[in-house]
Amino acid sequence: MIYNVILSGGIGSRLWPLSRKSAPKQYLPIIDGKSMFELTLDRNKAISDGCIIVGNKDNHHLSQQAIANSNINNYSFIIEATPRNTAAAIAFACFGLAENDIAIVTPADHMITGCTQYQQSMEEGIALAEQDVLVTFGIRPSKPETGYGYIEKADNRVLSFREKPDLETAKGFLENGSFLWNSGMFCFKAGVYIKELQLHAPTVYEAAYKTWCHRSGTFMPSSETLEIPAISVDYAVMERSANLRVIEADFKWSDLGSFDAIWDYKENISGNNKAMPNLVIATQNKHVEFIGLENLILVETNDAILVIPRNQSQKVKEIYDRLELEKPALLQ
Repeated sequence: MIYNVILSGGIGSRLWPLSRKSAPKQYLPIIDGKSMFELTLDRNKAISDGCIIVGNKDNHHLSQQAIANSNINNYSFIIEATPRNTAAAIAFACFGLAENDIAIVTPADHMITGCTQYQQSMEEGIALAEQDVLVTFGIRPSKPETGYGYIEKADNRVLSFREKPDLETAKGFLENGSFLWNSGMFCFKAGVYIKELQLHAPTVYEAAYKTWCHRSGTFMPSSETLEIPAISVDYAVMERSANLRVIEADFKWSDLGSFDAIWDYKENISGNNKAMPNLVIATQNKHVEFIGLENLILVETNDAILVIPRNQSQKVKEIYDRLELEKPALLQ
């Protein structure tokens, strides 16, 4: 059996004030009236036998509403008491699968265009996963992006993972030609992932398995969850494993993790070759004009206004972190 494991516990802090704890970015209907979560369901139902949705207790009802409106019948939920990052989230999904079941792990907040190319890449990933290897998917960079991690590769072998670089390093990656954007999508047999997690991050495995054993239906317990080291699957497994392959995916991809990425997306679909001078995202239907200003992003909600230069959109997370301490009500 092939399952799409959808990771949907993120908050989307770099899209504040649009994205909130009560309505994270993956559930916002910002793509032609559909949310990225809904598009993830649609994209993967043709290549999987069912889906497993890993989310958190604060917004799992949004996942349930979305899937109720889909025509997917074989699905299940895993509801985390508190986020402990992706290594544990993926482990929970794999604990519930048969050893030889294949998991296609996809975040719920990615924008992907090129359905045929996507399915081809996933089919390649499934074929490799049948050989008992961990598969990751890399995207050929179109620009020196500082908001993504990178994968260094030779053929389909992974040479190294690189953290989000500064601009000069990102330019070097682009010129080198051996680096791909790290998409955060994976494919492997459930049993293979569990064995690799046991080998490379035994404390994560043990705490996650203990938590799994104490679950109540679809809900993970609070006290056991807090014992799990909060670590990403990249750090826990992928960067340490010798049993890893990468597929250079031939589709357009973005995690829409910043307003700059939304700007790129809106320009690409507009059909207008003239670049937009500014971007306005508003929920109040107010007319906005700019005079003598370019490359600005204005975001307005009913309780907040954000204005930021396009090339500094990654810094929205700094605002989010400050508000977490000073005005947490604005994050709800």
